[in-house]
Amino acid sequence: MEFGLGYIGVGIAAGLAILGAGLGIGRIGGSAAEGISRQPDAAGKIQTAMIISAALIEGAALFAIVIAFLAGGTLNNAVNKAAAKTEVSAPAEGK
Repeated sequence: MEFGLGYIGVGIAAGLAILGAGLGIGRIGGSAAEGISRQPDAAGKIQTAMIISAALIEGAALFAIVIAFLAGGTLNNAVNKAAAKTEVSAPAEGK
């Protein structure tokens, strides 16, 4: 049984969650800065909408990270169970 690909998958899942959140929040920040520069009077409303959107994106990223860690823990349990089933032979005497 190979579990190495499972660990790679967990790492990729966590990395993509963080990458997606970073790109999303960066895009929100850039759009908000552009909107505020075009309409300075609406800065308060734009900033409020930006903060709420960023919080929602961070929440989704946090859930993805938690799920990735849970998958890693489940994978560790599977590895431990597989290792417990593996027979270990003692070396022959005199060698």
